[in-house]
Amino acid sequence: MNSLYENDIFKDGKVNGYVKDIAAFYGCTVEFTDNAVSIEGESLSFINRAQAAIEEFVNSDFEIIYTTPSGRQIKPKTYGQKYYVDAINKSELVICSGPAGSGKTFLGVAMAVKAFRSHEVSRIILTRPAVEAGEKLGFLPGDIQEKVNPYMRPIYDALEVLLGTELFERYYEKGLIEVSPLAFMRGRNLDDAFVLLDEAQNTTCEQMKMFLTRLGLNCKACVCGDFTQIDLPRGIKSGLADSISVLEKVDGISIVELENDDIVRNPLVRKIVAAYEERDRLNTYE
Repeated sequence: MNSLYENDIFKDGKVNGYVKDIAAFYGCTVEFTDNAVSIEGESLSFINRAQAAIEEFVNSDFEIIYTTPSGRQIKPKTYGQKYYVDAINKSELVICSGPAGSGKTFLGVAMAVKAFRSHEVSRIILTRPAVEAGEKLGFLPGDIQEKVNPYMRPIYDALEVLLGTELFERYYEKGLIEVSPLAFMRGRNLDDAFVLLDEAQNTTCEQMKMFLTRLGLNCKACVCGDFTQIDLPRGIKSGLADSISVLEKVDGISIVELENDDIVRNPLVRKIVAAYEERDRLNTYE
């Protein structure tokens, strides 16, 4: 059985990957022809539900998800980002990969703040592996908090934008917002929390499994990373890639892959990413 849905948005192909994923959620497959998509499935009920979800995705406005104390309205700017936000809303665990500047971390933190401020969860836990291109924690000056701060700075920046410095510091001092290295997650049970793992491409397979098995009751988790910025030692498999291959068919988990078209940081960043990808592509044929 199949159904045909027409919309000019399908012509450039930018939303087609997300539409395919939406249909798959309802057990359906799709085929694209110019400005139309053919939806096929085992029953008319599943086809109709898939088509309704696709229509809502391509036709609905990019809704505001959060407004900062300064009045800045946070909302998706591309269909990829919209799909990412929708996935966080509907799934307990979202694993998102994408290039620099595509909004993975910022939108994830924004959704965490939204959930916290609307009392869906009682705390926010933001973590990332302390693996960067260069120094190890032990070589940095200061106590453990001072050693950790440089690695957590991108998350601090996002929280200060979303909450304002004063409110962020108040929540942080009360322990309602926690920003910690991934190693500190071992042995914990994360209940009633929105948990975000950033820079997940730099986790090992063992670290990723450890993190994912920390998730407790009333816990929503978002994992995000960029496969082009792996700083693990040569020969060590990324836990992000491993988790996607292992968990892609597990109910309650959404896998999101943002593209270069989703880069919103600066138009130049999109060109830089594309240039490096072209260089890497050419190198594979040499």
